[in-house]
Amino acid sequence: MGSIPAATAASRYAATALGQPGDGTPAASGEGAQASGFGALLERAMSATVEAAKASDRAAMEAIAGGGDITSVVTAVARAELALQTTVAIRDRVIQAYQDVMRMPI
Repeated sequence: MGSIPAATAASRYAATALGQPGDGTPAASGEGAQASGFGALLERAMSATVEAAKASDRAAMEAIAGGGDITSVVTAVARAELALQTTVAIRDRVIQAYQDVMRMPI
């Protein structure tokens, strides 16, 4: 399996989290221009990860109460797990890049 560059993975994840096409190009927004930059990307990714975890919890609680089906619970948990794995991978790449920069000779 091939490796996807971190920037491409991050932009695809952000696009998916925002409900945009997965080609990495942001779709036009009717609310005005969104904040851009790496910090904004990380903020949106973290928000999407938290929302996926909350949706997973809601689906599980609904199933426990007898109101939901197991398919929706498994789907929600899988999405939350994927979002968390992606966020951790991005964090690891950022830390690795920071450490590489710190090791550079002046």
